[in-house]
Amino acid sequence: MLSSADSRSPKYARIADSMRQRIARGAWPRGTRLPANEALAAEFGVSRVTIRQAVDILVREGLLEARQGSGTYVTETPVQDRWLRVETSLAALATIYRDTSPEILTIAESSAVPHLTPADGTPAARYVYMRRVHSRGGEPYCVIGIYIDEAIFQRCPERFRAEVVIPLLAGLARPRIARARQTFTIGVADLDVAQHLGIPLSAPVAEVRRVFTDEDGRVIYLGEVTYRGDFVRIEMDLKP
Repeated sequence: MLSSADSRSPKYARIADSMRQRIARGAWPRGTRLPANEALAAEFGVSRVTIRQAVDILVREGLLEARQGSGTYVTETPVQDRWLRVETSLAALATIYRDTSPEILTIAESSAVPHLTPADGTPAARYVYMRRVHSRGGEPYCVIGIYIDEAIFQRCPERFRAEVVIPLLAGLARPRIARARQTFTIGVADLDVAQHLGIPLSAPVAEVRRVFTDEDGRVIYLGEVTYRGDFVRIEMDLKP
């Protein structure tokens, strides 16, 4: 049954997304005949009309085919372009951003005070805040809020505005990044993120918070990133 946690998203859209994920995961392989609309309506706790609306979305996407007198079948699998790895080292993170060369759209720039905890480090005197959308091949894949120590930003403001920040910071001789930490959380897209990334409301997203400090323990960078869930994959070695 559907949760009512986010009533802003139409029920049929959320059901379509759930069905899309089943197809993508292989729970419904190509050629599978879907359960009858009555059974799906009972499972999701909605009317058959709502199920038909959800099915129609996936038919238009080419994932399902409704065959007269036979039922509805899976005809295709969603493209999973999980090219963006969530890296676990600063060097690898700088490299992947340098190599992907995303298109950058800055949607806000101002002075702002980041929310930092004592565990993050000592705040800098002032920060420049930028909110951006990163795209690849014209397709947006993340929304990112960046706080940079203003003293560092003013060294080359035009480059910080035009380029990816992490490779720039990693390439500085001074201050040197002494510690880099990130936390990874699974979430869902709110209305603002959904609009910027072109994904359904409440679609899965990966939320990453990155904090860089210098040798004096001063926070020189805070990045709060929301990635499209269908673009991200995580790889890591497990200790034996």
